[in-house]
Amino acid sequence: MTRVSDGAAMVTGMDPELTPGDWAFVTDPPEGARILATIREDEGLSAIIPADDAPADAPPMRRITLRVHSSLEGVGLTAAVATALAEAGIACNMVAGHHHDHAFVPARHAARALDLLHALAAG
Repeated sequence: MTRVSDGAAMVTGMDPELTPGDWAFVTDPPEGARILATIREDEGLSAIIPADDAPADAPPMRRITLRVHSSLEGVGLTAAVATALAEAGIACNMVAGHHHDHAFVPARHAARALDLLHALAAG
């Protein structure tokens, strides 16, 4: 698999996909929660878990996977995605995996965010 590192190529090849389910960002996830990702911070363990496993006050988020195989040293994809969504007034929490980047957006804005990212990729 070839990793893409050119910023413009990452944006045009991002092929965003809205994945099923709602997610929540929580601190110190509940026992038995199905954890998608974690990061240890000074304040404790932060985790992304299914919204069904989260406290009721955790805002539901949707995950948009950018299916381009972006290089960890690539520059510009996160900035382009975050900027496009910010200009539309949509909050975005980016999470990078080894193979893909993921944009978590408020569930109520997910369809609009996906449309914006498709338009961004199309140029």
